[in-house]
Amino acid sequence: MSQDPKFQLYKSSIDNQFYFRLKAKNGEIILSGEGYTTKQNAQLGIESVKKNALIDVHYELKDKLSNYTFNLKAANGEIIGRSENYTTAAARQTGMASVKKNASDAAVEDLD
Repeated sequence: MSQDPKFQLYKSSIDNQFYFRLKAKNGEIILSGEGYTTKQNAQLGIESVKKNALIDVHYELKDKLSNYTFNLKAANGEIIGRSENYTTAAARQTGMASVKKNASDAAVEDLD
């Protein structure tokens, strides 16, 4: 079932921090945000992802024993989103392309 890409904003019952995740059209989580102490800061994190998603140099690639991931960083070098784990570098590239394609226009769904 296809749906529009979206950011989901939610509060963790474990640590009471606010998090976001970016879901692609297929419903898969393609990027997860760091924990924020306030909802407003998490919303700023989403805006930062939207702003930085198309900038190739803001992606940091990680390779470790058949575990390929990437981090998306803001201009100041802070990590603003982490990818899921991929089994191949090619799958990771597809995940990055999906973030680039979907982040800027994705709506925000507030689950809190």
